[in-house]
This record gives sequence, structure tokens and C-alpha cells, in this order.
Amino acid sequence: MINKKVDNVQEALQGVKSGMTLMLGGFGLCGIPENAISELVRLDIREVTCISNNAGVDDFGLGLLLQNKQIKKMISSYVGENDEFERQMLSGELEVELTPQGTLAEKCRAAQAGFPAFYTPAGYGTEVAEGKETREFDGKMYVLEPAFKADFAFVKAWKGDAAGNLVFKGTSRNFNPNMCGAATITVAEVEELVLVGELNPNNIHIPGIFVQRIFQGKHYEKRIEQRTVRQKQ
Repeated sequence: MINKKVDNVQEALQGVKSGMTLMLGGFGLCGIPENAISELVRLDIREVTCISNNAGVDDFGLGLLLQNKQIKKMISSYVGENDEFERQMLSGELEVELTPQGTLAEKCRAAQAGFPAFYTPAGYGTEVAEGKETREFDGKMYVLEPAFKADFAFVKAWKGDAAGNLVFKGTSRNFNPNMCGAATITVAEVEELVLVGELNPNNIHIPGIFVQRIFQGKHYEKRIEQRTVRQKQ
């Protein structure tokens, strides 16, 4: 029987080194691999390139790596919730490659599917297209975008089994499925790890073939970036 289960986050992150390119799932603070990020901070690896929609907030998520000056380059779509991200970017301490959100998702999915590149209309005529091949299809201009190349992908799911099959919950799915299988090694952390056969096959979002290591995470905070509630009547 296939068994991709590892006992803890330390075992799951074996082989992660300074200078690597890492993918991290999540949208804001929703669906981020909290345990993997904490372990990256503890390992104190340096000069990494991080591919993620954004970089968390100043004191949580990827913001912890930024605070510790562990990230050399961020490839992301949105930076508005992180003051330290903004400071490092404007001061030249951090290299930033801003990518349209849909393009970022597709660059992950292309890597997952084994496509080296794809054409997209997003970014044509802007700085995003500088230095890239462009081509016309049916009277519309497109930009050739290469697929991502990453050493590790860290994703967070709601449930998983020892074979690596994953089920996501609600909006925490976001970029996580696209990053599965889009790197040399995909590490999945789950809130609930069940035996193979317990998951309904019709409910599985990502099959285990896209996952190399899986472990049950602990102590999830699941913070909300900006909690907004109506006034009590």
C-alpha cells in the first residue's frame, strides 16, 4: 500500500536548503501552510525565492520569513497587507516579481500539468510583458509566460490520507490545488489525516499522485487579516 505519511513537520521538510525556490499555498492568511512556514523560520534557511499570492502580514504567515530576512525574492500578486514587505521592496532589500493573479495561478497549473509555457492576454502592453515573447491570435495580442520551476511546494488541506489524497474546505482551497505537483516535491499538511479508503473518492480534490509527503499539522491559528463585523443593534 502506498504510504506517503511522515510523522512530523521536521521530517516533511527534510532536504529544504538555502537558495531554493519554494511555492506556498494560501490567499492572504486563508489556507496557508502554517506548520511548514514555522519550520522554515526555525530552520533559518536563507536566500530563498518564494512563490505565493502574497506574503501574509507582518507577524504571521510569510511575514515571519520576511521579518527574519530569509527571503531573497518574492513572486507574488498582492503586497498590500504587509508593511515590512513594502519597506523591503521600496528599499531594494527584496527582489519582487509582481504577477497578475490569474497568470500566477496558471503558471502553477502549467508546471503541474507539465507544460513549459502558455500564452495569456494578461499584462500585454505593460511592464509585465517586458522581455517576453508576444504573439497575435485572432487579432488579439498575447504574452508567453513560462511555467514555474520550484524545488518544494507547501500546501494546506482540510483532510488527507496516507496515500496523499487531499480534500480542501471552502475558500482555503485557493492556490493550494494548483501548487500540488507543481514542484519537485510537494508537502501537504492537513488538519485531519485519515486511513486510506476513508475519503469518499467523489470528494477528493487532488489525487495522491501529486503529493510526495503528507503530515497532520498542529495548533492552527487560522487568523483573519481584517475582521469586520456589523455593529450590535
